[in-house]
Amino acid sequence: MRTLDVREITEAVAEMARKTNHFLTEDVKRAIQNQTQREPWPVAKGVLEKIEENIKIAGEGVLPLCQDTGLACVFLEIGQDARLTGGFIEDAVNEGVRRGYGEGFLRKSVVKDPLRRVNTGDNTPAHIHYEIVPGDRVKVIFAPKGFGSENMSQVKMMPPSAGEEGVKDFVVKVCEEAGANPCPPIVVGVGIGGTFDKVALMAKKALLVPFDQPNEDPYYANMEQELLERINQLGIGPQGFGGETTALSVKIKAAPTHIAGLPVAVNINCHVSRHGEIIL
Repeated sequence: MRTLDVREITEAVAEMARKTNHFLTEDVKRAIQNQTQREPWPVAKGVLEKIEENIKIAGEGVLPLCQDTGLACVFLEIGQDARLTGGFIEDAVNEGVRRGYGEGFLRKSVVKDPLRRVNTGDNTPAHIHYEIVPGDRVKVIFAPKGFGSENMSQVKMMPPSAGEEGVKDFVVKVCEEAGANPCPPIVVGVGIGGTFDKVALMAKKALLVPFDQPNEDPYYANMEQELLERINQLGIGPQGFGGETTALSVKIKAAPTHIAGLPVAVNINCHVSRHGEIIL
């Protein structure tokens, strides 16, 4: 049994809240750079160059990548042999969000109630997902999620007869309907299987998979590539100005499901695909 003070989680969350809003992971930056070089449409190429300039400016640590600094999505993978002390873990996470967004002068975008719309003033509460895993470590993954892209996401409970083609058509349709709203080029997370609630979580977790990490299942790896090609053939392009770069990545997570169902979720992210992790 290993003991971990939850104050370390607070510090980790505060640090990542600041960093992820200024610095993109290398795989995302490489994907944008590669598409800038490949994009044949001059207008689209110019937009991608502006996106690269924005990334460079944000990397100076003063201005964030986007004015929408997101709702704090936190994924905790807690080793079953880890003992947490020093307070309630949920309070620790929210204190980290409060500090990180306050010290980083980041926009506070959370309302306490979805209908009465009063801002909480500190970007809390975070949306926290817990998973118990082997070992005695705690992995903290922080992913601020902007809602220009979140609003374009969809879940559909399909009949099994829809099959592979039905799933692929739905994913492409969601991206087509999204158009320029999620600030393309987009990142597409797809969940297939499970239940109504689980499939949406899988789609969101798919957004955390590195762009250059192929699906370990060749069947889904091929589907990811096919979907990426079909989405880019839509011609929406960077910021909706046309071109061959509508999406940067498509990642799929699948899970067992009921014989009578085929749940599918598509969680869209903008090109500012922000996330980071710390293992404690």
